Amino acid sequence: MIEPKPAMQAQPSGDSSQPGGATKAAANKGKKRRFGGTEPQIRSALKFYKVLAYLTGAMLLLLCAELIARYAFGQYLFAGGTDAVTGQPFGLGFADAEPKGVLGGVNISVTVLIVHGWMYVVYLMSNFRLWSLMRWPFAKLILLALGGVVPFLSFIVEKKFHAEVEAELADNPQAPQRY
Repeated sequence: MIEPKPAMQAQPSGDSSQPGGATKAAANKGKKRRFGGTEPQIRSALKFYKVLAYLTGAMLLLLCAELIARYAFGQYLFAGGTDAVTGQPFGLGFADAEPKGVLGGVNISVTVLIVHGWMYVVYLMSNFRLWSLMRWPFAKLILLALGGVVPFLSFIVEKKFHAEVEAELADNPQAPQRY
């Protein structure tokens, strides 16, 4: 006669999360961590990401200040042009958005919007490059992308992921050896 076996094996006490009593560390010990590129490629992607994270974060803070000036105070930042009320030359400063306070000149507020938008696109490319080289889950790509949308988050996320990449490269020196 065949003896029925229990569906779950008895696990010894301790930190065990795998069936049969094996710990997660022991289960991962046999798995080799593989990256999507060599160590120099990963370090290059990390440096590119770091630079863009700081630039995009700074531009996002500037954008937030510009949006506050525009919607809370009705002011645009202008450089050059002519004051619409007095007819005098206008240097650099804030002027009324409606009715137009400055004729001609450069609307720096709109320039900040455009520069941040294009910088965010390049930031997303740096996110994708780092994410694909590290072979991370999709959720990490979403978190990286949010760094350019939520004020101050790019600085926090950059510090966290920079440390994580450095730790993974140090823990797995054999992983990037692809060629």
